[in-house]
Order: sequence, then C-alpha cells, then structure tokens
Amino acid sequence: MSNRRTVVVTGASAGVGRAVAIAFAQNGWNVALISRGKEGLESARRDVEAAGGRALVLALDVADASAVFAAADQVISEWGHIDVWVNDAMVTIFAPVKEIQPDEFRRVTEVTYLGQVHGTMAALKHMRPRNRGTIVQVGSALSYRAIPLQSAYCGAKFAIRGFTDALRSELEHEQSGIRLTMVQLPAVNTPQFDWARSRLPRKLQPVPPIYQPEAIAKEIVRAALEAPRELWIGRSALKAIFGGMLLPLLGDRILASEGYSGQMTKEPASPDRRDNLFEPVPSDPGVHGRFDRSAQCEVASFDPARLRAGIACALIVGIAGLIAIASSRRA
Repeated sequence: MSNRRTVVVTGASAGVGRAVAIAFAQNGWNVALISRGKEGLESARRDVEAAGGRALVLALDVADASAVFAAADQVISEWGHIDVWVNDAMVTIFAPVKEIQPDEFRRVTEVTYLGQVHGTMAALKHMRPRNRGTIVQVGSALSYRAIPLQSAYCGAKFAIRGFTDALRSELEHEQSGIRLTMVQLPAVNTPQFDWARSRLPRKLQPVPPIYQPEAIAKEIVRAALEAPRELWIGRSALKAIFGGMLLPLLGDRILASEGYSGQMTKEPASPDRRDNLFEPVPSDPGVHGRFDRSAQCEVASFDPARLRAGIACALIVGIAGLIAIASSRRA
C-alpha cells in the first residue's frame, strides 16, 4: 500500500487529461492513467514519472463499464486507495444533426456521458468504505449553453450535469464524506480538433478565446483539493453560462449567425484524416493542439456560489439605497 495520495484520470493520453495527470504528478501523487490509445498512454506514463509521480497505465474504453470497474480494482490492488477520480474522457463529432448517424450519437453518449457515470460508480465503490474521496466531473460551458454542430457532445455534457446534481443530493442524504465537484471548461488547445470526427468543410478550431491545457489542469487540481460545488473556468465560460441563462433567444440568434464559422479555420479539411470516434488513432498526440500561438497561458476561475452571493449582496445594497432615497424624499 502506498503512502502517496492516489488519483485516477480518464482520458489521460492527451490534452487536458494528460495535463491533469502531470499536474498531480508534480505534487507527488500516484497517477492511474486511463485511455484507449496505448502510444499516448505510454508517453503520458513517462511524463508522469519525469514529473515525480508514480504511474499505472490502464488501457481501456470507458464505455465498457466492466473494464472501468476492473481498472479501479487494479488501482486498489496496486496502491490501496483512491483519493481523487477525475472523469475527463470524451469523444465528439462536428456535424449538423441531419448528417449524424444514430450509431455516432450513441458512441458519443456512451463515452462522454456514460463514461463519466461508469467512472463515478467505480470510484464510489472504493470510496464508500473509507467514507472519503473526491470525484471531479470535467464538464464544459457547453453543458449550459449548447452550440450548433456539436449536438451529440452538448447533449452528453448536459446529461453529466443532471447526473452529477442528482448524485450530489443522494450523497447529502447519506451524510457521506465523499465530495463531488464539477468543472465547466472554456475552449482549450488540445489535439481533439485534429482527431474528432467531422463532416465540416474546413479544419476545426475551438471557439476563441483559447486556453492552454496546463492552465486548465491547474484549476482542475484546485477543484479536486477544495471541492467547490462547481468551478467555472475562464471568463468566456462565465459569459456563455450567464448569457444562456439570461438571454437564450439572443444566444440562439448569435450562434445561428456566428456559431458555424467560429468553429472552423480557413484551411480546407483533409479528406483522408482519421478520427478517434470508434477506435483510437495510433499516435502520441501530446498535451497541446496546433493553437499555441493564440492560446493563453493564464486563466481565471469562478465559484458560482460566490458569484451568486456577490450578486445578492449587490442587490440588497441597491434596494437599501433606493429605500433610503425614497425615505429622504418623503421626509
């Protein structure tokens, strides 16, 4: 049994998941790496060990519940406990709904949504006997404000938020010591825009502003340690979430006008590009995508509970001021 703290990271072979694994390793954690791509996983293992952590490679598909449960059992056998479980694995398809096949919708749902359900259930199995541990659900601003051309992904992210809220109430009912937190991400410079399935005519890009995975990973580690109910990462995520809540019709119109071009560069798409929807692309994509020149290395994060408290205080002060003005006029 290891005296180090242990984290399990799904989607750990590339992008945000790999950056998160490295960030935990830099703090001396045991890091269990879950993903389908063996080449990326082995490279992630080397990154984790170079950063000072201990790595355990677990090549599997999170859509396979039994494989996820077996992986959790293997982590327990290796290190004795799971302190944090980060659910980050995802796949997606960029296309209008009319051009997406039912099996493609199913696949995105099985990985991006049910993969998080499976990971959560596996984590709970081993956290409940100790009555402690933290589960981090990696969400997106798109779990509040859906955008065109990503209907399958947005639907999965909305589902994760519903599942997480329901589970949070159940844990509260049980008076459980297990913590549950969800982080809502902005656009990130990851390799997914070169290996996601797409039927769009031009190369894909995240909707700017774009942030580097290391900046996002730092906030995910913070969420794992502090466990706020939610953490909204990036001012763009904040704007998207509040905009969707306050002005949904305006958001629909803006996205109908700008949501297509904003997700594509000017370069034509390669007709023979491979995608990772059903099978991993044999490669080591690393942490970054191809947007290093435009990606920002620092990002702000927001606890919505504190934002709501601040807004409430401002309203109270404003109302009190209006009452005082009205009283003085009457006097």
